Amino acid sequence: MSKNRLKLDWSIKAQAEDFKPAITRFRRYLKDKGLRESTINSYVDRVIRFLEYAQSDMPSAKKAQDFRDSLLARNLARSTVNNYAFAIESYYKMNGQEISFPFLERNNMIPYYFTNDEVLRVFSACTNLKHMAMLMTAFYGCLRASEVCNLDDEDLDLKSLTLRVREGKGGKDGIVYITEDCARILRHYLQARPPLEIDGLHPLFYTDFGRRWDRRDIHRMFVTYKKAAGIEKKGGVHVFARHTPATIMVANGCDIRVIKELLRHEDIRTTLRYAHVSDKTKRENYEHCLTL
Repeated sequence: MSKNRLKLDWSIKAQAEDFKPAITRFRRYLKDKGLRESTINSYVDRVIRFLEYAQSDMPSAKKAQDFRDSLLARNLARSTVNNYAFAIESYYKMNGQEISFPFLERNNMIPYYFTNDEVLRVFSACTNLKHMAMLMTAFYGCLRASEVCNLDDEDLDLKSLTLRVREGKGGKDGIVYITEDCARILRHYLQARPPLEIDGLHPLFYTDFGRRWDRRDIHRMFVTYKKAAGIEKKGGVHVFARHTPATIMVANGCDIRVIKELLRHEDIRTTLRYAHVSDKTKRENYEHCLTL
């Protein structure tokens, strides 16, 4: 029998529940600062991952830098790294420490997007009426996942084919459009779905456990149908419901200024990232417009 000692790590790793007092205090701190609930949840989730990485609720500044370096090493989106940085900076500030990270400027790379055929394949792979209603609402409304979660029954107007978005990005409200096809699915869904009150509100979409959907749940649900549709390219529900509709509208000749309003962008430069039309579309527009 070998007498060589096995190299095993039996140390107890700290889990999220071990940091509950610190996270509870952080959540209260953010609430006192007036942050929106969706922003608070986002910051808390990111800080929990950081504390689990650091294995401490009072990590050193070097640990914070090491964690950020690990995010960069994973080639995460710049906006994702920035959001982690904002959350971690707020956590240290709550504890009376000031740390800061360099802000990563958004690059102008063409976003991922799905083709018309791939969108239809996702819809075809969906066999659940509620999921179909959610995916169509997200796609045709050009909604962020968090905005889908926040929808209430009173936000939907099937006569005017509109949705009211409450507290979207930056805390702004807005009105978005849906198509008649989307409205038809929503009518079927509402006929099958009993109303439910949660915290005095009637969510348009709720889980089978009687709670509001979380944006991460929507992402996982979308990825399930993307795989079922045999689509292997990168991109989650944000690509599906934001990048893809914008790209399709550009390819079909929609004015970029109109797309800016439909996506509720603050800056036209954000919308211009979607102005990557196909050679076929460019050729058609060229031949149509450059005539004597």
